[in-house]
Amino acid sequence: MSEPLDPRLLVRQEGLAGYWTEFKRRIKGGELGPLPVIIGLIVIWLVFQTLNDRFLSAQNLSNLSVDIVATGLISVGIVFVLLLGEIDLSAGAVSGACAAVLAVLNVNNGWNPVAAIVAAVAVGAAMGLLHGFFFAKLGVPSFVVTLAGMLAWTGFQLYVLGPNGTINLPDGLVTSLTDTYFGYVIAAYGLAAVATLGFLAVSIVGNNRRRAAGVPSRTLGDIVFRTAVLAVVAFGAAYVLNLYRGLPLALLIFLVTVVLADFVQRRTKYGRSIFAVGGNIEAARRAGINVAFIRVSVFVISGAFAALGGIFAASRIASASQATGQSNVLMMAIAAAVIGGTSLFGGRGSSYSALLGMLVIQSIASGMALQGVSNSIQFMVTGAVLLAAVVIDSISRRSQKASGRA
Repeated sequence: MSEPLDPRLLVRQEGLAGYWTEFKRRIKGGELGPLPVIIGLIVIWLVFQTLNDRFLSAQNLSNLSVDIVATGLISVGIVFVLLLGEIDLSAGAVSGACAAVLAVLNVNNGWNPVAAIVAAVAVGAAMGLLHGFFFAKLGVPSFVVTLAGMLAWTGFQLYVLGPNGTINLPDGLVTSLTDTYFGYVIAAYGLAAVATLGFLAVSIVGNNRRRAAGVPSRTLGDIVFRTAVLAVVAFGAAYVLNLYRGLPLALLIFLVTVVLADFVQRRTKYGRSIFAVGGNIEAARRAGINVAFIRVSVFVISGAFAALGGIFAASRIASASQATGQSNVLMMAIAAAVIGGTSLFGGRGSSYSALLGMLVIQSIASGMALQGVSNSIQFMVTGAVLLAAVVIDSISRRSQKASGRA
C-alpha cells in the first residue's frame, strides 16, 4: 500500500477537490482534529438559539467570552500535562490557594496589586514544581501526587483565608481584569485584523521556508483560502462584541495566552520535546531529551496557569473565598481540554483545545441557564459530552493504529 500524498501536494494537484480528498483520508485514518468539537459547538448553538433567541445575542456571547477565561486558563495548563499522558488533579485547589494568596497580600498586607499577582503566580509555579519533583524524580504516580496536592492546597487555602473565609477585593487592577472592555470599535476589529494578517504572514514565511528546503508547500490560493476563513470568523466575532460593550480585556488576555502556548508547543524545541515524551518516553530518552526536566516543567506550567485562573476567578466575583477553585472547577478544566481534542493518552493536542472545550462547556451552561434548567441536568449533559469526546479519541487512536499512523 503506497503512502498518501502530502495534503499540500493534494491541494496543489487537485485544487479545491484536494481538500475533500484530504478530508476523506483523515477521516479514514482517524485523524479527526478539531472537527468533532467544531461540529458539536455549531449544533449546541443552533439548538439553544432555537429554544431561546437570546442565546446568540451580543450580550450573552460577550458574557460567555469572559466566563470561559478563568477555567480556560487552568485548562491551558492542564493541556501541557495531558500531552505527557499524565494528569493534574491539584489544579483547582492550586487556583483557589493562589487566589487566597493574592487577596491576603493585596488587601490585608497592602501589597501593590502587580506584585501580589506576580507572587501568586510564583506560588502556583512552586506548587507545580513540588508535584513535578515527586513525580519525575521520586517516581510517585502523577495521580497520587496531585491528589495529595489537591488536599494539601485546599487546606492551605483555608488557612490563608483565615476564620472569615472570604476577602473582598477593592476596585482596582485585579477587578479590572474581567470588568474592562475596549469600547472603541477599532479595538475588536483591530485584533481581528492583526490575527488575520499575522496568520497570513506566518503562513507565507513558513511556506517559503518549506519551498526553499525542497519539501511540499501550499499554493498561494490555499493560503488565501485559509486566511479568508479565519478572517470571516475573526471579524464576525469582532462585530458581535462591538454590538455590546466591545472587546473584553479578559478575552484578549486569554486569546493571546492560547496563541503563545500553542507557539511554544508547536514551534519550539521544548514544545516538540513534550510531544516526543508523551508519544514514546523511551524513544525520547534515547533521542537525548532530558525527560526528567520535561516532566517537572509541565507541572510547573500547570501550576502557574492554575494560579492565573484563580486570579481571574477572584477578579470575576471581586473576592477570594473558600469556594474559589473548588466544586467542579477542576473537572471542567480537564473536561475542556479533552472535549477540545487533547488526548488522554498523551502525544496529541494543543492549547486551542482549552479554548474550544471551554466554549462547548460554557455554551451548555449558558444555554441551560437561559432555559432555567437545573445544574444537575447541566452536569449530566456535560458528562455525556465528555464521554463522547473520550470515545471519539479512543476510536480515533484505534483507526490510526489500523492505518499505521500511530
